[in-house]
Amino acid sequence: MGQIRAVVLTISDSVARGERADASGPALIEALQALGATLVAHDVVPDEREVIAERLRAYADREDVNLILTTGGTGLSPRDQTPEATRDVIEREVPGLAEAMRLATFTAGTPRAILSRAIAGIRSRTLIINFPGSVRGVRETFAVIRPVLPHAIDVLSGQTSHCGDSSP
Repeated sequence: MGQIRAVVLTISDSVARGERADASGPALIEALQALGATLVAHDVVPDEREVIAERLRAYADREDVNLILTTGGTGLSPRDQTPEATRDVIEREVPGLAEAMRLATFTAGTPRAILSRAIAGIRSRTLIINFPGSVRGVRETFAVIRPVLPHAIDVLSGQTSHCGDSSP
């Protein structure tokens, strides 16, 4: 199994201005560390589409990064630009990840989960996944995709090519 080398990108105007502490970014870092991933960087940017896209490009194009997890900016607010910025930089979408995150959290009792506009996709050999901007949302949605992240990173890195077979 390949090593997950991750970046956590918190997207929030108030956190970027220093008006509020970042809670969801550290929750993602905790989840990644429990998975055995290496944290390459944790960064904070405001809800500005071009700033988000620029930072995603910069991290995704690095050789030492194969996973970027964003938190924040996936809701319905006019300032929520994370999915649009992510679409600006990815080459291919991985819709099943975001679909599973929404469905599982919705059916587990979080009705507002279906309002999330989060997406997931690939740029080069880096997987980018949008998460909600709350600690609860991060924990619930990370739990949904945690079992497939190591395999996804292995496939992207060329260490395995079998996606359809779940047997050992």
